[in-house]
Amino acid sequence: MSARRHAPATERNREPIAAVLAEELPAQGHVLEVASGTGEHCAWFAERFAALIWQPTDPDLEALASITAWTADLPNVLPPIGLDAAAADWPVDRADAILCVNMVHISPWEATLGLMAGAGRLLAPGAPLILYGPYRQRHVPTAPSNEQFELWLKEKSPDFGLRYLEDVASVAEAQGLVLERTAEMPANNLMPVFRRR
Repeated sequence: MSARRHAPATERNREPIAAVLAEELPAQGHVLEVASGTGEHCAWFAERFAALIWQPTDPDLEALASITAWTADLPNVLPPIGLDAAAADWPVDRADAILCVNMVHISPWEATLGLMAGAGRLLAPGAPLILYGPYRQRHVPTAPSNEQFELWLKEKSPDFGLRYLEDVASVAEAQGLVLERTAEMPANNLMPVFRRR
């Protein structure tokens, strides 16, 4: 049986995500993907942005096997490595861009704190940290579908849930990352782009 796992949302959101990545990623260099999950996004983006070297990561062993199964034949994808975003030390020492899709809401807040700290350490001035997922925004009504999604997340773990984008931006700011833009995406998702000062 193949180690490849499949996330149905991947096929629905990869084109809109790629449109933003085309505007924000550097022309060349290394892209660190934090929490690569199944590996489907990494495989698809690596083919789309073939001039970039992609480094997928995940803390889960089954995810790492799935990532390998999806990306092993792609020359610009490095072997996946185990990385817990919440860890103080990451097994990576640099990146020209960091991409993190659908992690912030489905992990403890400590993972977001670690993500921002890691991005602050690894990224050079001007380099982007690009996120994707559902967020709350103060003074903006939350879509009913996202409210229902949060109830489902809370059943999985009380540590999961939709974060306020303003809180995420505040943590990022403390690590030298400025929220440069927030792209509105399908299905009530957002794509915040931070830039290292």
